[in-house]
Amino acid sequence: MKKDAHPDYHFITVQLTDGSSFQTRSTYGKEGDTLALDIDPSSHPAWTGGNQRLLDSGGRVAQFNKRFGGLTLKKG
Repeated sequence: MKKDAHPDYHFITVQLTDGSSFQTRSTYGKEGDTLALDIDPSSHPAWTGGNQRLLDSGGRVAQFNKRFGGLTLKKG
């Protein structure tokens, strides 16, 4: 195996938005550095379930008919 082909893999501290932290191994920074997260599972809507929208309420055809159902084509 080539020498110096891989980055240094060491322990860092990851600090979450709520102030809690944990240690993990990473190639980020140098030994003992702290990685402060701006977004994490305790604050992001994708994990907390906030800001959910109903994408398909009644189906696409029902939405179309609700929006344009009163329009008719007049002949003559």
